[in-house]
Amino acid sequence: MILDAAVEAKLETRIIEEWYCRDENAVPPAYYLRPKSEMLKSYQNTMEPSSNSMNENKWQDISEEIKKIFKTAVKLLYEKGKMKHSQAKRYLSSAIEDELDFALGKQTPAFLKKCVCYIRKIANIERFVKIPEMGKYMDVVHTAGKFLRDPEAHEKLIKLRDEFIPTIVASSNLRVYTSVTHCDMKLGYSQEVENHYIEGLGKQFYEDMIDIIQATVQQNFDTETDLLYDEVLQHSSLCKTYSTFYEYRCEALNIVHKYVLPSKIGHINPLIIYGGPCTGKTLLLAEVAKKAYSWLQEEMGPDSDPVVIIRFLGSTETSIDLKNILQSICEQLAVNYRCLVQSYPKKIHDLRDLFINLLNESSFHRPLVIIFDALEQLTDSDDARKLWWLPIHLPRSVRIILSTLPNKHGILQKLRCLIHEEDNYIELTARDRKMCSQVLKHQLLRVKRKVTSGQQIYVNEAFSKCTLPMFVNLTFREVKNWRSHKDVDETSLCVTVHESIEQLFWSLEGKCGSRLLSRALGYITMSKSGLSEMELEDILALDNSVMYEVSESIRESNPLRIPYVYIARLKEDLQGYLIERQVKNVTLLLWANRHLHLIAQKLYLNNEEDLQEMHMIMAEYFLGVWSGGRRKPFYSNDQYLNSCPDRGSRGLNEEEKHCMDQIAFDRQAPDQPWVFQCNPLEPDIFFINHRKMTELIHHLTRCGRTDDLLYGVIMNFSWLYTMIRIGQFDKALSDIELAYAYSQEKELKFLASTLRSIKFKVVKYPGSLSAELQQRLLPVVSSLPKLRHLLLECDKDGPKYCSIVPLHSSMDVTYSPERLPLSSSCMHVTEILPTFNPSTIIAALENGSISTWDVETRQLLRQITTSPSVIIGMKLTSDERYLVVATTNNTLLIYDNINSCLLSEMEIKGSKHCGLGGASSFINGFTLSVNHALAWLEASKDVTVIDLLYGWPLYHFHCWYEVTCVQCSPDGVYAFCGQYLNTTTIFHLGSGEKLATVTSEFSGGFVKFLLILDKAQEMVMVDSEGSLSVWNTEEITNPQLTDDFDCRRDDSEVVSIELSEDQSAILICKALSIELLDTHVWKVAEKFRAKHNERFISAVLSKNGNCIIASMENTSAIFVWRRDTGQCMASLQEISGTIVRLIKSNHHNMLLSLSTSGVLSIWDIDIITAMSNIDKSGKPIQRLVLPARGELIYTLDGSDSVHKWNFSTGYIEAIFKHEGIVENCVLTSSGEIMVTSDDKCSQYVWHTVSGENIFRINGQKISELMITHNDQFVVSLCEQNASRVWRLATGHRVCNILVALQNAFITTANTFVVGMAKNKVLAVSLWTGSITKKFCCDDGASIVDVKLIPDCPDIIVFITSTETVNIWSLTEEVICRRVQLPTNFLKNLEDFEMSPNGKLGIITRGDENINVLDLHSGKLRVVHAPGIIWRQRLSRDGRYLVYICFLNEDDDNGAISSLIVMRLADGKNIGACSLYKTPTFLTLSQRHLNIIIGFDDGSIGTYTVVDRVDAALKIKIATSNSRQIFNNTTQVIRPKCHNYSFKVTADCIWRESTEVFARDSPITVIEPEVSEATPTKKHNYCYEKVCSAIDCRGHSFAADN
Repeated sequence: MILDAAVEAKLETRIIEEWYCRDENAVPPAYYLRPKSEMLKSYQNTMEPSSNSMNENKWQDISEEIKKIFKTAVKLLYEKGKMKHSQAKRYLSSAIEDELDFALGKQTPAFLKKCVCYIRKIANIERFVKIPEMGKYMDVVHTAGKFLRDPEAHEKLIKLRDEFIPTIVASSNLRVYTSVTHCDMKLGYSQEVENHYIEGLGKQFYEDMIDIIQATVQQNFDTETDLLYDEVLQHSSLCKTYSTFYEYRCEALNIVHKYVLPSKIGHINPLIIYGGPCTGKTLLLAEVAKKAYSWLQEEMGPDSDPVVIIRFLGSTETSIDLKNILQSICEQLAVNYRCLVQSYPKKIHDLRDLFINLLNESSFHRPLVIIFDALEQLTDSDDARKLWWLPIHLPRSVRIILSTLPNKHGILQKLRCLIHEEDNYIELTARDRKMCSQVLKHQLLRVKRKVTSGQQIYVNEAFSKCTLPMFVNLTFREVKNWRSHKDVDETSLCVTVHESIEQLFWSLEGKCGSRLLSRALGYITMSKSGLSEMELEDILALDNSVMYEVSESIRESNPLRIPYVYIARLKEDLQGYLIERQVKNVTLLLWANRHLHLIAQKLYLNNEEDLQEMHMIMAEYFLGVWSGGRRKPFYSNDQYLNSCPDRGSRGLNEEEKHCMDQIAFDRQAPDQPWVFQCNPLEPDIFFINHRKMTELIHHLTRCGRTDDLLYGVIMNFSWLYTMIRIGQFDKALSDIELAYAYSQEKELKFLASTLRSIKFKVVKYPGSLSAELQQRLLPVVSSLPKLRHLLLECDKDGPKYCSIVPLHSSMDVTYSPERLPLSSSCMHVTEILPTFNPSTIIAALENGSISTWDVETRQLLRQITTSPSVIIGMKLTSDERYLVVATTNNTLLIYDNINSCLLSEMEIKGSKHCGLGGASSFINGFTLSVNHALAWLEASKDVTVIDLLYGWPLYHFHCWYEVTCVQCSPDGVYAFCGQYLNTTTIFHLGSGEKLATVTSEFSGGFVKFLLILDKAQEMVMVDSEGSLSVWNTEEITNPQLTDDFDCRRDDSEVVSIELSEDQSAILICKALSIELLDTHVWKVAEKFRAKHNERFISAVLSKNGNCIIASMENTSAIFVWRRDTGQCMASLQEISGTIVRLIKSNHHNMLLSLSTSGVLSIWDIDIITAMSNIDKSGKPIQRLVLPARGELIYTLDGSDSVHKWNFSTGYIEAIFKHEGIVENCVLTSSGEIMVTSDDKCSQYVWHTVSGENIFRINGQKISELMITHNDQFVVSLCEQNASRVWRLATGHRVCNILVALQNAFITTANTFVVGMAKNKVLAVSLWTGSITKKFCCDDGASIVDVKLIPDCPDIIVFITSTETVNIWSLTEEVICRRVQLPTNFLKNLEDFEMSPNGKLGIITRGDENINVLDLHSGKLRVVHAPGIIWRQRLSRDGRYLVYICFLNEDDDNGAISSLIVMRLADGKNIGACSLYKTPTFLTLSQRHLNIIIGFDDGSIGTYTVVDRVDAALKIKIATSNSRQIFNNTTQVIRPKCHNYSFKVTADCIWRESTEVFARDSPITVIEPEVSEATPTKKHNYCYEKVCSAIDCRGHSFAADN
């Protein structure tokens, strides 16, 4: 028609006749434009850039001519009425008009809300037509030597702007921006004008995108953590996609339709659809799910509301496990039928019962249809494949439809046993050829295509070989592109589904490029749950091989990204095979069925090297390695080095760096945080990066990047917190266990056990995760150094959710060993050997079986048997190549340990020298060297030497006396044979030569142990009585005795011995004592005795030598003692019974224990010894004293000592011993001088740095000690006698205070001591001791408590027994304000705190309420606490209230109480931390908000508060010494603890009104004036000592205040 119109218009039509060809396969027949590559063959030489430009110019001329012909002909046809407007528009409208119409023309208002339109007008643009650059902004025509704006194009643009856009805006409120650009009068549209516009457009676009994203995000927030919603959405989106591909209108659909409809007779069973792969089961069930609702509504009326539930098993992570499937269906049923389910059962059988009960909720008006596709995809956990869970007899209103493969896991056979009626089974089989041809014909007609009769022959031939529905679909994909003139033969179509899919993939290579296609489909296939379009584009941009291929084909410039056209082409050509699914509000691309997945895997993921690289690229993408503008090199390292100069040099010079910059560029990969936060000030409102959560671990484990897995995921606090926050605690735990399986890092194992122990707490309060982890990990970080990364992460991100940060934790480590039952009794276990692998052990039982076990999985790896011989011993060579077993048949069996095969068997016989017959005695013992086994019989003087390699005896060593033990040198050169009469003979193993014999002077016993010190060239003989003799073996033929120890006075035998050359120590464990010898000086360094009626079984030394780990007879515990103090730091209970044996593995610092019940436990000594890092005073902490400055803590625990602790490390630095029990302790501001008093009526002045007791005062029992704020005077209050004020520097009395004061304090100006006495508040002068101010209560009321307001030093607050709070002015002696409390309010008063400004009073009464009293208004506000409040403290600045409350919950994982910080400004709890010991004292530091807690076991815990609203405090953690400890070193070096003792004689004795100084006291009794002017030498020493400590405080005190 167009051709005829062109001829009629007298146009030259040769060009369109040449370029267009008629296709008879179109319905109706149509013309198509021939390919450019075919028509421009004469110019085709793509390797030359000039030919490309020539082709492009040629095509431009041709296309313009064709357009001109079309335009003229179509206008003519339209004017004559031969063509409709809609038809003509196709030829006349511009491309931009078509695009806008496609994007905006037929969209919903909801969609258009997400669209933005920017209209730009350039003022007076026609003036600048001549400027060449303006061709970018308007269509220009060249007519009669003039440049003019194309009027036709301009008209179309105006129409689009002024008609089309306003119409859309009126109907949908589309967001439209219009701007006018004014050009430069001289330069026209200059670069400056362009830049100004682009900058403004960029800003506006960014703001609009943020608005649209925020609006979309708010819509999705409710469904963000709704797991059920996401599960249902995934299956629904799959159902919608699959149903669109359903082509066959087969009889099966009618049968299912009939089954779904209600029935009044007969019982109802599930309907089963089965068939082989690619028979269309999934598509059929998707179509049923789509139509079931309408079928039921048509049958039962519009008032009915059917419920349809579908699950494509295996398509999601949770749809393969029976428990998850049943729970999600129960949840969906509960929602649909509005049933209230309080909690879902944990046990699978209870869950199945709930499922059955919920089925009965369906009714006639609300029928239920449940569809399960692909039952064979179920895992066999919970016996799911046995189908015990499937209800066979259904309620009348319920229908269940299932599909399965016929020969997988016996599922169909099991169904036939459960459901006998054949009518309940539908088999989907391959269709006949005729039906397939009909289906293909209908498919082609739907897209207005057909095939010629000649082509149909080959189609029929293909259908004769395969008639599967998927094959028909693949054939349709191929033949719909056939032109009527295409030459077709028997090779044009494949004959199997597999070949057709491969052919489809190969056909795409020409369009997309082989590398891009293989990598794109490979990435989709290897992803765990599919990839989104943007992810695929980003990942391909990171793939250098793909980018290289693309940059070769697009020669104009190296692209930063993959052009989107490739992704669009891929999606279009694989439509129906590469489908979309909604997962967590993200649309993902994935394969439509498993067959496609398998073929893609076979084609594109078969090279292991490529597979590793692809997994690494995906891991880097989800880690965000190349985000934030980081440039990724375009070539590999080798290519880079080859392209750069001076590649022989090791370092990069400037030229090489420039070269690297040239070949590296930003791939524009997005950042990948774990969560996306809308508002940084509200960290709890966030969206999870589900894609990273799902994919990252999957790819890290497969590409072997263990460090990234460890530090990028598992040790990442944000990941852990997010997983717990969204309810995926168990998933996080399984990911940690997966990472442990890959890396075998014991830190991960400990982390998993730690998380299990705090599960209850952190699931209920996720914000407490950082504090809970820090409490448990800080004590062990020196032993498990890789945990420090997680601790630093907790420091960085934890304060966002919990403001309490533990600085030093004294929590006892909760540790449970791996356990393995070996036998019913320890009596049956002969030998246990540890191996190089920390989780593998070899155990021998007396019945002759030798088993190799993996302790962690409790899996038997290998087993051999020596039956009928009974095993009496077993040993491994040092390289674990040979396993040697001694039996009661006097044979040594030599096994290949790796393959568990017997290499040789050697009988041990006595020689002619042996007085016994040899056969009458058993093997007494054997030992191994590198290549030899040495064995000896009972009561024998001979040792048989066997070559392990060949399995034959070499020679006999003949000794003087009966052999008792043999030890080989570590290098395997010498053998040392211990004998009776404490004699040892040395032999050369290579030659059998006897080298020397030595005898100890303690010749009464026999040699029980021999120790060879290789480095020191020494031999140690330990006899049966525990005596030692040390021999120098430097000259091996003539050993010299260097030391000996006679230990025969101990009547206890040696039970075990251990040599630690690294620690230069020998540990000798006897039944009643443990001795530790220093091998440097050969002296007993420490000795520990067992308690009465206790006996040691065994003892070992820790790796660093600081701890001794031992077990006692008849106890089921392992004890840990500190070497330096002898203090028992831990007692670890073994739940399996009494420990009878300890074995230490030297390879991995592991300890094996065997209990009476035959259970083997493996303990990590590193973790056990970490417990000894926690210092304890041994008694409950009664009081904590802190200096105003400095990092020290002083504790009183009811003993005769004051302990000085380092605040940062938590170690005890010094102990100050007193004569009696210490009752009071005060410090100067700098902490250098300490004044104490004890129950022996003594006061002591100590210099805390040197530890010196400077002087001592005796004479009066002190009830309270105070130091003035200028550190010059001490107030000693007495209850019985006169109290005193005395000068700290000299010890001289200033005055006496004759009244007894309670709750006393010194005013800030150092003027008064204020305290209470029954019904009075008294202010006593510090200079005269007289009562200067006082307040008396009326009507017999008494004073309950009294406080000073820090910011108002002259204002006193006190509470009276009449429940009145009084504010009293000290200067004016008047009550300023009085607040009445409720009746009986003070009946149980526990604590009373005042804010620094005096506005608030905090009162606790021993219940669960915090009472906040506003002293200005008199209002009382009650804040509820989680438990009964034990102690409270107000921070120095009055902003925070810190309190400890005892918990109400019984199941809080052993937590006794909770430490909570409340911000008083808004009453919000900003941090909570569980305490797992009983607290005994709580205090806060003055300068920073540090919290120190004393516990009942004599330990302390230190915490700090980092409120996120206070930026200055955030620096505190980063600079804290406790964090620096493990920044640089793995093992904390414990400082030596100093012990300082008191003066035995007093320097001064107080009498009733005088003091008497001792003759040798450093303080002399001289008149004050004289003493200050002319002190004696002794006086000078003490005076300067104290003054130097005080003065350094005095100079800076004013500035501090």
